Amino acid sequence: MPLQLAYKQGQIEAGCDEAGRGCLAGSVFAAAVVLPPDFRNDLLNDSKQLTERQRYKLRPVIEREALAWAVGEVSAQEIDEINILNASFLAMHRAIDALKIAPEFLLIDGNRFKKYKDIPHACIVKGDGKFLSIAAASILAKTYRDDYMLRLHAEFPAYNWASNKGYPTRAHRDAIRAHGVSPHHRMSYRLLDNQLALEF
Repeated sequence: MPLQLAYKQGQIEAGCDEAGRGCLAGSVFAAAVVLPPDFRNDLLNDSKQLTERQRYKLRPVIEREALAWAVGEVSAQEIDEINILNASFLAMHRAIDALKIAPEFLLIDGNRFKKYKDIPHACIVKGDGKFLSIAAASILAKTYRDDYMLRLHAEFPAYNWASNKGYPTRAHRDAIRAHGVSPHHRMSYRLLDNQLALEF
């Protein structure tokens, strides 16, 4: 089933999605994308349904053809202070803040959102598989976060973030057990299966 372009015709809509909520390390990223009313792309879909190569192929297309797009980031330290749910909302707010066109309506992937200024919004469960603007946002959030984790990997190669991107793989947890935590780990998360095994 093809993805929908608009939730409601005749308004400037920004699709929003985040990447990295379930990771043990690194920032959470979000993107906001405003697509033109005549936008079409047969490949564009939920970033999780695409290969890495397809995501990076689509990113410049989205950036070139979107009327506006922006990416927001919230650090691991901020996540620890305000929790990951609020951090995800904040990352979306930062992305919306940076848009060069003010949206009239927000399409949010998921079932919860913290209202942004006075702009109305709709929460769409699995929206990245239903609306093109949310799918586009999911691709930008995912690829910009992956780029960021590759940069962190160069600084802290022991955790193999180039491969696991900070997600809680067994190898990632084994590296935490062997090397301790980095400045980029989320200390409010359960970093090890047996949290008491690690002295913070």
